[in-house]
Formats: sequence, C-alpha cells, structure tokens
Amino acid sequence: MKVSIAIPDSSLSEEPTPLDKAMKISQIARACSIFHVNTIYIYKEQSGSDRDRSLLRNLLRYLETPQYLRKILYPISDEFQFAGSLSPLKIPSHVQTSDPKKIKAGDVRDGVVVQYKGKKFVNVGFEQLIPFYSKDDDGKRIIVKFKEGYPALTVKQIEKEEISQYWGYDVKEVSNLGTFLTTWGSSVIFTSRKGKPIHKTQKYFDEVSREHLMLVFGSPKKGVHEILGNTIGNIPKSQVLNFFSDQATETVRLEEAILGTLAVLNTLTRN
Repeated sequence: MKVSIAIPDSSLSEEPTPLDKAMKISQIARACSIFHVNTIYIYKEQSGSDRDRSLLRNLLRYLETPQYLRKILYPISDEFQFAGSLSPLKIPSHVQTSDPKKIKAGDVRDGVVVQYKGKKFVNVGFEQLIPFYSKDDDGKRIIVKFKEGYPALTVKQIEKEEISQYWGYDVKEVSNLGTFLTTWGSSVIFTSRKGKPIHKTQKYFDEVSREHLMLVFGSPKKGVHEILGNTIGNIPKSQVLNFFSDQATETVRLEEAILGTLAVLNTLTRN
C-alpha cells in the first residue's frame, strides 16, 4: 500500500522561533521516512503564511535530498540555517558510498544533470563527472542506475517506481484542499478526534490495504471539519477516523499525530 499525507501551510504557526520550526519539520520528515510516505502535500489554509509555506516546502525537500547533492541544489539561505542541527533521515538513497571504486553494476544513486565544456554529465557526488546523454535541463535531479561499475561507471536514468527500496518522499503544493481531494481517485482518511475509533474499522483497513491512501491532517488551530466545512461530506471514498482514542492530552500536536497515525496504520495494514 502506498501512503501520502496532506498537511496545512499553517503547520508551523505556533512555533515561536526559526529553530522550533526547523525541529518540527525535521520530526515530520523523519516520521514520513520511517513509514515510507510517498508524497507530502502542503495545502493552503487560512492562517498559513507565505514564509512558513516556503520554509516547510524547502526544508522538507532539503532533508530528503542526499547530503552530497545539497550544495549543488540549494544555495545558501536563512531557511537552512539550522539544517546542520537536524536529525538525518538515513534512508537508502542517503546511505551511499563516497568511493567510486565500490560502485558495481546495478547500483542506484541520485544525481544532478550538469553541463561541462558543452557536454552533458551527471554529478553523483564523486570527484569525477559521469557522461550522460539526456535532454534534461541542467540542475535537474534524477535517479541513475549503473550499467557498469568502476572504472567504466556508465549509467542510465530510471524512475523511482523501478526501485525496490524506499527512495524518499516527494513534496508538492496544493492550492485548494477540497478540489484536490475530490480528484484524488483513491481512499482518503481525515484524521480527527471526532472520527470513528480505529479499533472498530479493521474491515475497512483490510479493504484499502492495496490502495494509495491519503491521510489528511488539520492545522494547529483548526481540525479538518473546520477547514473543509460542509464540503468534507462530498469527498469520495473518504472516512473520518480517530487514531488516538481516549487521548489524555487536550490536543495532539501535528508531528505527534503524523508519527502515531502512520505507526498505527502500518500495523493495521500488515498482511
């Protein structure tokens, strides 16, 4: 089963300092990586801000990018001032050798398309650039598979879907949550304390275990019902579920909700 999540651009609204905002983003990135989240959708919410939306988008993408490509893809910016203090994801795309002599045929690696002396290459984090024949623009991040190992190091471009391991999440923005979910085309779960307790829904999870499931989270100040209003009832193939039955705290923070929901979902959908 594939899982994606939707979070509001107001997710950072209650974090008082840039460091607090960065730490929250790091926790979200870690939770999504632990449980193989496919895509993080950031939707616009009334109390969101352009600055927080930019920070959320860019820092999530930065954390998902292998370390050896970050200087190439991300210029120096205040948004990344605390990036060095955040927990690394250490997903398979990050845990890569820095020694080209250890590369063998079949290895997969992220790279960036570059042009040097009028020719196309791919930079995969080694001192040497690898010849690469492509119509992709300079600066585009791609995934390559080695056709030959060291010393030839010839590659071909592949898609993320061709990789058996988890290869990180994508980050996309959504202007209107209701419109987006109406066209999602697969099952949607709204997470809310007003929803049906999950211990009563095992049959439902058995039914959706092979789908691309969308988990929708509310904002620090508004739940999904307040954000969507009456349109929540018009979303096809949707359920409102409570993953934190009998919670003792007044609220569940977004980063806690994401981690807890994904953990429970992971258990409920295991065959």
